[in-house]
Amino acid sequence: MVRTAHLLTGDLHEAEDLVRTTLARVRARWRRIPRDDVDFYVRRSLVRTHLGRTRRRRAARLLTPLLPERARRALPDPAPAVGRRDALGRALAALPARRRAVVVLRHWEGLGEAEIAQLLGCSAGTVKTHARRGLAALRAHPSLGPVVTFPARRHPVSGARS
Repeated sequence: MVRTAHLLTGDLHEAEDLVRTTLARVRARWRRIPRDDVDFYVRRSLVRTHLGRTRRRRAARLLTPLLPERARRALPDPAPAVGRRDALGRALAALPARRRAVVVLRHWEGLGEAEIAQLLGCSAGTVKTHARRGLAALRAHPSLGPVVTFPARRHPVSGARS
């Protein structure tokens, strides 16, 4: 849950706060949650809490130049994987919140379009549009280059690429 929140927010500390807030809200409604839908309810609450936070985000944020010199010093990447993960994080952060949520839920959580649509309270067509535009933006992001290539999915009935 923290990993999903981290992909949604782009910041580990903010992700932990998001998970904490989400679990507190779920705990307050625990008796009203159907036992067979707990995972769905918690995931939906996480995404909705994140989207609500992005709408209410302050205009001014604390910027990194205020950190001590020791913390600002750049460290070499221990492995190329760290660089790719960082580039993907920057590219995800550049996406709008709802589009980022769709991309994370689709490709990280492995949810289907119908599940995401139900989770976000929108149509499956809206999910497809957000996923398509989100992947196009990730492919075009300058920090990723040719690193991220998602295979084209085939429609289960017609076999057409999507």
